[in-house]
Formats: sequence, structure tokens, C-alpha cells
Amino acid sequence: MTTTRRDYGSGSVYQRKSDGLWIGTIEAGWTATGARRRVTVSAKTKAEAKRKLQKKQVEIDSNGTPVVSARATTKSWAEEWLPMAERTMRPSSFVSARAAVNLWIIPTIGHKKFAELTPADIRAVATAQRKAGRSSSTELRTHSVLMTMLKAAMLEGHTVHPRLLAVKAPRKAVTDRDAMTVEQALAILPWAGSLHHGSRFLAALLQGMRQGESLGLTWPSVDLDANTITVEWQAQALPYRIARDRTSGFRIPDGYEVRHLQGALHLVRPKSKAGYRVIPIVPVMRDALLAWREVQADLITDNPHGLVWPNLDGAPTYYKVDDEEWYGLQQAADVQHPAGRLFSIHEARHTTATLLLECGVDPAVIVAIMGHSSILTTRGYQHVRTERAMAALELVADRLQLG
Repeated sequence: MTTTRRDYGSGSVYQRKSDGLWIGTIEAGWTATGARRRVTVSAKTKAEAKRKLQKKQVEIDSNGTPVVSARATTKSWAEEWLPMAERTMRPSSFVSARAAVNLWIIPTIGHKKFAELTPADIRAVATAQRKAGRSSSTELRTHSVLMTMLKAAMLEGHTVHPRLLAVKAPRKAVTDRDAMTVEQALAILPWAGSLHHGSRFLAALLQGMRQGESLGLTWPSVDLDANTITVEWQAQALPYRIARDRTSGFRIPDGYEVRHLQGALHLVRPKSKAGYRVIPIVPVMRDALLAWREVQADLITDNPHGLVWPNLDGAPTYYKVDDEEWYGLQQAADVQHPAGRLFSIHEARHTTATLLLECGVDPAVIVAIMGHSSILTTRGYQHVRTERAMAALELVADRLQLG
């Protein structure tokens, strides 16, 4: 049976075990003391409880905006804001926001009232994270969540001093992410070629595809006649509504288009307009895909989702498995990052971008191939001709000696 989520604020109805009565509850803003205001009704039948609840909702709506207390705290607002955010944020962003709220914002300034918050309180959250040894990236994400929370509170009528929004975000530390050298990429390619599905890693180095885009690529999005790949989906694990409870369903925001694969894995649309793109397939990539498609037909008898690079049992490939293969290729080729670690799969994408730049490719063409969100996309350059993009990728293929 298919169920749909209730609209936020529409309440809930349940049967009380003690006496069998049906109880309906609804959130109705805040009391004068800053506590949550809950309206409750009871009835002998579920239908009657729903009718009573709807009547109460009409009464609340007709009375205007629920009480907004000057005594409301950061904690009380956070508990109100999170369900609202769940409806609009991408699932991964919501999980990150919820962690920031529960692990850092509430423990540090949850007891503070909005009207009394100061810039020092905002900085205190980042200071707490720094003392705990968290990264600058974590500090930045938490700061962004806190700013979003404060802006939403202002819209709802809470007293929030505008100067709080002017507090500067923590500085982000310099990242050591880097591109591979041409020699390192060349060392990995033969090992990738020894795999039946080696075209998957060719897609990373040559086509510049993100990990989720590769693992979520389906054969209908690959046109071997027109020699193009349409990037329109990516594989992503969605969080369960209740952590580790597979029966609780998934956190899916309003208007978020998804296709379920297996377990928590889904196909979701790209994060931004720049993510939607058509990438040309150079001859060496086309040959690799043709060869893999033939092998796949023999090795994989059931591929229900039409994935280009699934597991041998036809199930989608999880990020962890893909990462392990990528690290294994580097170890076999004796390749490592200058810092002594292995390159992440995302750094293969950095390699593609770097090679394109070294080949003197027009930045607009790079944006079209890589799907970077860039100022260039606002200047009318996003409609780059496929022929120009093809020529650019052929330069990369030549540089990798794949011609």
C-alpha cells in the first residue's frame, strides 16, 4: 500500500492503548513562555478524531499567526525548524544540517534566547568545533546551517538581531586535493583495462564524470550512435526517516524526483542545472563501452535497472565498493598522492579538468563537459556545441595515449 507524508502542521492521529480512544495532535506555534504549543483532541473513532483535528486547524488558521514568544530559545526553534527543512533540503544536506543542529548548535547555544543572541554566541559554535578537533569544512557547514536557521526564524516573527547575519564564516583550511600527473594516469589505465568493467574508471579519468553519475548511469542515457552520454541521474543513498530502521521509509523532500534501486540507494536528479549535461563519447570510450556491453550481457543475466556498471549480480554498486576498486588500481600501479595517501575517486575528475586546461581548452567548453557550476554558465556559454566538446576530449585521449 502506498502512503504519502502528511503536510507539515497537519497533525497526527493515533489510538491510545489505555482506553481505545483516538487521539489527534497538532503543532500550533509557541506559548508565551517559549514552549511548543500542542492542540489535542479525542474521539471514539479515527474519522471523528480527524474531523475534530481539521476543525481545530481551521480555528488556528483563522486566528492568524501562532504565538511567537520573545523567550523562544535556539533549541526550541531548532526543533521546529528541522521538520520544515526536511521538506525542502536535499536528503544529504538535511542529514548534515540535522547533525550540525544536534551535535553543535543546540549543545553550545541551545539555551540562549533569540533576542539575546550576540555575534560572540555565533562564533562560540565554531570555537567549540575547533576545540574538538573538527575540520574547517565542518565549521563552515555548521555556520551555514545556523545562518539559515536564523533567517527562517526572522521570517516566522522571532526576534533575531540583523547583525548576527553579518558574522563572518570561519575560514576554510587549504585542501590538499590535487590532480594526478599524466604519468600516474597512464600507469593506472592498463590496470583498469584489465577489468571487464574498466570503462567505469575510464569514464572518471577521460569523461570527468562524478562517482554518483557513473554509478547511476543507465544504458538508455548512453547513445552509441550519436556518441553521447546524457548525465541526468546520479546514484545516492537516501537516509531513512528513523536511523537504521528500514521500515520507516526515506527522507524525501517535496518535489524531489527519485527512483529506488536497492536498499538505501536511489537514482536522484543532479544537484544543479550545471549537473545536467550531454558529454560526447570519444572513440576509445565508445569502443570500451561496446566491449563492456557485450561482456555484461554474458556475465549479468539480470540488470533490472539497466545500469551501465552494476555488480555482477545486477545490483547497483555502492560507493564503498567502487572506492575499494579505485584504491586497488592505484596500489597495483604504485600510484599515490604527494602527501603519501591514495587519490580519492573525485581527484580523477580533477585530473580531467587539469588536462583540459593544459590542452588550452576554452573554459566554456570545460564547464559544459565537467558540469561545473561557474560564473560562465550565467553568460550564455552553457550551450557549447557538441563538436567542440568532442574535440576537447579527443585532446585528453591523445594525451593519455589512448588514440
